[in-house]
Amino acid sequence: MQIRRVSFDHPDAVKLNDQVQAEYAVRYGDDGDATVMTASDFEPPNGIYLIAYDGLGTPVASGGWRAQDANDEGNLDGDAEIKRMYVIEQMRGRGLARRILAALEEDAREAGRIRMVLETGLKQPEAIALYTSSGYEPCAKFGYYRHYESSRCFAKGLRHPRSW
Repeated sequence: MQIRRVSFDHPDAVKLNDQVQAEYAVRYGDDGDATVMTASDFEPPNGIYLIAYDGLGTPVASGGWRAQDANDEGNLDGDAEIKRMYVIEQMRGRGLARRILAALEEDAREAGRIRMVLETGLKQPEAIALYTSSGYEPCAKFGYYRHYESSRCFAKGLRHPRSW
């Protein structure tokens, strides 16, 4: 697997985003995640978008983070919000999401972000299991879906290495 930084509007990112939106629509019975996002949200140093490619160059997984600071949707200064974590069905269970998550955390840490945050839902138990097993803990709800009963929000502090 090769993980590459791409723009959120890169054709492979659009393709995977369409797939994850279709999965959300099936799981939740709606049109997918309605959170507003733009390609500029994921431009360094205020974010990053990653895609994992298999040995044939096929995009198989994605994920990104975008900077968030205190706002009327419940974010706090220094937040790095995870968005569009997704692994195509036939590649699940191989640790790809965990690898992308680790890369996102490291990049956000290097960018000076204080904590990683994410919103998921009760109909995504695999996502909840990934995040809780990776050190994420429930936090105050934030974001577009903060008023939805099925919404679950998680956070993980990002420790900054001491410079000597």
